[in-house]
Amino acid sequence: MSAIQRIALVLTIIGAINWGLIGFFGFNLVAAIFGDGTFLSRVIYGLVGIAGLINLGLLFKPSEEVAREPRPEAR
Repeated sequence: MSAIQRIALVLTIIGAINWGLIGFFGFNLVAAIFGDGTFLSRVIYGLVGIAGLINLGLLFKPSEEVAREPRPEAR
């Protein structure tokens, strides 16, 4: 996993935690820290959205464990 994918994964996890807080407690952590509707909060939301799109590639990338398994020989 590349450094960009790791950063994107961390941002996606932060976004998921924020959505969990909104869903369970009605508390928006990003808005509480950076303000509601401010430029900085919109940048944070944008970065989390881009990170989610980057992580879509992980769904279709074969895992290393699957790629390393020996294939049964055809008889």
